Amino acid sequence: MPSAGLAPRRIVQLSALLAMFALFTAQIVSALLPNIPLFVAAGAAGLLLDTFLQYRDPGLLALLSKVRFDALVRQLLRDMLILVGLLRIDGIDPLREQAPLLVGLIAFYAVHFACQAVSVLVRRTRTLPIVTRNIDASELRLTASPPRILARRQAHRLLTFSLPVTAGLMLTAATQDAVWGFAGVGTGLALLVLGTAHLATWLLPKKRAKNEQQVMDWLDRWLADYRPTTAMYFSGGTTSAYQANMWLSTLSQLEKPLIVLRERFMVQKIDATDVPVICFPKVSTMFSLENSTLKMMLHPANAAKTSQVLRIPTIKHAFINHGESDKLSSCNPYAKAYDEVWVAGPAARERYALAEVGVEDKDIVEVGRPQLAPIRPYAGPPSGTYTTVLYAPTWEGWDGNPGNTSVVLAGENIVRQLLADDKVRLLYKPHPMTGSVDPRAGAANERIKAMIREANTKRSGARPGPEAAAELARRTAELDKLTSTSFRTSADEMERMLLQGTPSGDREAAIAEATLAWEKAYWASFPEWEHRIITEARPSIFACFNASDLLISDVSSVVSDWLSSEKPYSVANTSGLPEVAFRAAFPTVSAGVVLTPKAGGVPALLESVRNPGKDRFAQARAELKEQLLGPSDPPSLVRFDLAVKALCAKADDRRTRMESRLADEVPSPRKSGEVSDELAEGETTEALA
Repeated sequence: MPSAGLAPRRIVQLSALLAMFALFTAQIVSALLPNIPLFVAAGAAGLLLDTFLQYRDPGLLALLSKVRFDALVRQLLRDMLILVGLLRIDGIDPLREQAPLLVGLIAFYAVHFACQAVSVLVRRTRTLPIVTRNIDASELRLTASPPRILARRQAHRLLTFSLPVTAGLMLTAATQDAVWGFAGVGTGLALLVLGTAHLATWLLPKKRAKNEQQVMDWLDRWLADYRPTTAMYFSGGTTSAYQANMWLSTLSQLEKPLIVLRERFMVQKIDATDVPVICFPKVSTMFSLENSTLKMMLHPANAAKTSQVLRIPTIKHAFINHGESDKLSSCNPYAKAYDEVWVAGPAARERYALAEVGVEDKDIVEVGRPQLAPIRPYAGPPSGTYTTVLYAPTWEGWDGNPGNTSVVLAGENIVRQLLADDKVRLLYKPHPMTGSVDPRAGAANERIKAMIREANTKRSGARPGPEAAAELARRTAELDKLTSTSFRTSADEMERMLLQGTPSGDREAAIAEATLAWEKAYWASFPEWEHRIITEARPSIFACFNASDLLISDVSSVVSDWLSSEKPYSVANTSGLPEVAFRAAFPTVSAGVVLTPKAGGVPALLESVRNPGKDRFAQARAELKEQLLGPSDPPSLVRFDLAVKALCAKADDRRTRMESRLADEVPSPRKSGEVSDELAEGETTEALA
């Protein structure tokens, strides 16, 4: 399926490349003949095609850049062929007309290179040592960014400003009148000179930001004024931001929180929040935190750059993970590098003990899962016509273990069994990284989606009116406005910092209210009998939990989170282990139904959901919930806050001990003076003797 879907696009791309090379060939042949009509048509069409592809499909032209046939080389070749063609055309004086055109063309390229040099200088002056969000950084003299075509798009700039040049030269070839060439070259040159001069204004003092030392001095002052105590540290790839985003609501409840990032792109990947964000791309700048009031850091993920921040001795570190499951990744040996490991409940403590990875029991703190508060508890069997089933498989992972995901071996069978029941409404929410490692998982995922779409075509019934779609659109616009910042296309990092200054009002409360309204509008926008494929960020996994009567998943943190509702669930066993061994190896499975790859147990599973009397795991789910997530009282957020305060107190104690030790090792000024006086007296006595 994927290859078939991509084939037409690849054919179009190949056709575009072949057309470009054909036009170059036609331009060469027509210039040598010469054939003026073909020469003019080929040259003009080549530039137009090149410019069009540069704006519409730059990835395709990037392939040409890899073989050193980039936009500059293509345009130089195109202009060279034009000059060759003019030499072959009678009626154009080589000395009086062609020579000035050549000089003008050389000047055009000289200004292009000068503009490129200025753009490099501008980008350097606009690249700050840190990136911030939700912080008023106007003191740094932040300004709007220059036009992107001048500052960042060399190929676009060359091809766009070449349009009048090439047009003029082509008209000269067609009319044998050099005036058109002079006009075209002069126009292109003048526009490029003006653009370069405009770009250079960003190098003037009024548009330049402060230098690195001034920026870091400003940051020190801001940290001293804000006085943060707890920070969340995060580093990762483009698809890993969800690991940090799931902790934002919890972090915002703490006193003086801070988010510390390491990758520049991650600043815009973090969801809407009022918590101040600081990105330290270089490790040297990050050590400014050592002299701040920061006492501890929370780590939702292990990353290569985590070891760098662990070197700051004044800060305590707690690993909070981005979800817990029975997988080995939930008891990574790297966890022993942290001062404490915070887990949801007793099950995780036991998991670390059994894994023997060096994490001592005294360093484990049970805090529950505070972000699970939005999940509604079990309210009985399905009351409507349809039983809503959420199938949320995880991805294939990095180790190639077939038991990681059910998508490859069991996914289609599970979905087929569910779709065979006329009273089931299926919500399919695959992990966003499905297929990123194993192509078989990606292919199976596409086949499952096709099965669901086909099943929807076989169902019919009343649909919500147009007012439901209008309400969803209105709620979406409201939520988008609250959760995103509108940037110009040309906005660079500095301009985004300017626009994302101190947040106004209690945005997080407004977002929570708007999210609930959006979710209500979303579920009301389609009929209750329609299956859904959910691959976007909205609705969230927790919203899907609240809309579902049954979960089918894999061994993952999704199961642990689902258990907070105490609703029925099932786990697919694609590990190859017998069921008894599977349950023994993965405790989170103990209160759910185990499905084989053939998924033959789905009908009985659905029956137990609809008739609670046949549900033999109800009591086991309640017990497992407490084992995995800890007690309900005190609430998880309270336990989390207490853990934060306790670790901050340990940081304070250590700092006090270090200061006391330093005071003992370094003599006080008074004692030092007394020693000096004694030495002086001794020296005087010796001199008198």
